Amino acid sequence: MRIADMYRLDGKVAVVTGASSGLGVTFAVALADAGADVVLGARREDKLEDTVCMVEAKGRKAVAVRTDVTKVEECRALVHAASNKFGRLDILVNNAGVGTAVPAYKEGPQQFRDVVELNLNATYWMAQAAAEAMGPGSSIINISSVLGMTTAGLPQAAYSASKAGVIGLTRDLAQQWGMRKGIRVNAIAPGFFETEMTAAYERSYIDGTIIPRTLLGRLGRHEEIGAALLFLASDASGYVTGTTLPVEGGMLAT
Repeated sequence: MRIADMYRLDGKVAVVTGASSGLGVTFAVALADAGADVVLGARREDKLEDTVCMVEAKGRKAVAVRTDVTKVEECRALVHAASNKFGRLDILVNNAGVGTAVPAYKEGPQQFRDVVELNLNATYWMAQAAAEAMGPGSSIINISSVLGMTTAGLPQAAYSASKAGVIGLTRDLAQQWGMRKGIRVNAIAPGFFETEMTAAYERSYIDGTIIPRTLLGRLGRHEEIGAALLFLASDASGYVTGTTLPVEGGMLAT
């Protein structure tokens, strides 16, 4: 096989959560561009239809399923939609999540629990549901964050803790499902990209804190993280599991 062909996903079926906006859309379109059919899950059903159109514009099939990944039964329903429509599931992109910035002395118990429930617990529920339907050679990609590995000047205890938890979860699932099920489990730790989440930040924070800490001196481009996802989703990373790939422009080196 040619090395370039190892990045192709023809005949594969992927599930992407949080697929109604931001990096979730980027991931869905990247997978379709490489040849995969895509099942899209998110709570905002109207916006999912926009992602469906983008996937279909790449010549691939797409199914949208309104999904709240904090509910185990809805995670299972999303996986069942993939199996019922396409007869298989090869790739899970565990992207659904929320970002918060609340000072630790103000953050109440329920606020903290809500972030952990979506960013960490729901990642586990989705991975469990997907693994039941996956065969050997399948790939699970959990979306963590560079803020699970470092800090960036904002009060983000719940977010950082939940994303660090995703890294630990990824390692353990890779250990459990590698030899036994033949499923690879990896994570991506994105840095700062132009998304709904970063659009909420003050520009002075981006220019004064984030850019100076980024060795490449800029925010990330969506196609760059889409390419990283394709590496982990495809046979190109067939000997990679249990790892977290930072895509953060060098923040961790500063």
